[in-house]
Amino acid sequence: MPELSRPTVAVAESFLVAMKEFMSEGRGGADDESMIGTEIREWRARWDTPEGFAAFVAALLAQSEEETPRPAGRVPSTTWWWVDGRDYLGRITLRHRLNDRLRENGGHIGYDVRPAARRQGHATAMLRAALTRAHAMGIDPALITCDVPNLASRRVIEANGGVLDDERQGKLRFWVPTSGGEIPR
Repeated sequence: MPELSRPTVAVAESFLVAMKEFMSEGRGGADDESMIGTEIREWRARWDTPEGFAAFVAALLAQSEEETPRPAGRVPSTTWWWVDGRDYLGRITLRHRLNDRLRENGGHIGYDVRPAARRQGHATAMLRAALTRAHAMGIDPALITCDVPNLASRRVIEANGGVLDDERQGKLRFWVPTSGGEIPR
């Protein structure tokens, strides 16, 4: 049964296969500003060694700490991997607060499901599990955005109670209750 897990070296083999799947669909290029794209560019040269993968995991875990140095404009965030045993299926990241950039184009939560695991309900279940964690951190509601043409992501957000706020710069912005309640209109 899939579950949220903090990043761990235990799924390294499956994770690396998943990253190859993402790269084969063009992720990781200079214009890919997604979490996966950034990680591919920054870490793929080091992922293949146990030490390099352990350093990657440690860096992800450190991002949840307020005092961790980070590039300008980045906020603390907690990443969970969606795993089934040692099988990496996807990832979801919860940003602890919004800054101006995230309020416009990014939101509190971002997620990806590896290509081989798509269309199996993982994104919907993973987001549902992360929303309870967001609520425990005092985030309610959570802002989640998706590209206008990304109908699959829109369905995931709406299945979790997301209410469309507006469209900005090619992104749909949804407010999603984390408490199980409804978003006031």
